[in-house]
Amino acid sequence: MTPLETAQYMLNKDEFSKWMGIKLIEVREKYCLIEMPVKEEMINGLKTVHGGITFSLADSALAFSSNNTNDASVALNCMISFTKAVRLGDTLTAESILIADTKKTAVYDITVTNQHKVMVATFRGTVYKIDKKVTDL
Repeated sequence: MTPLETAQYMLNKDEFSKWMGIKLIEVREKYCLIEMPVKEEMINGLKTVHGGITFSLADSALAFSSNNTNDASVALNCMISFTKAVRLGDTLTAESILIADTKKTAVYDITVTNQHKVMVATFRGTVYKIDKKVTDL
């Protein structure tokens, strides 16, 4: 399978990412760009997007980029910094770029931006390669 086909295979089985409304925009080996509309049920008591939603979008980008060669990996460590509030009606994109790769781990930087190309969060994720195929899980 191509990286896009593998990412689409994963998305088809990922009920949470589907609930969030995530769409694959661009996928290539160890890279992805995804998009998500902000829905009313994602808003917290301060009338902004719950931070867990933004984290989850970045985490999904990490998953679709780090697994799209069909070599399965799982998150080992993730860190996020929120830089701007997200509001109802925004559309977010998350771009995941590989920055370091070893036999057992890889590190990705994910930038989350809104529809105005303003960064709303930055995320760094480290994955552990579990020596299995995505399609075998």
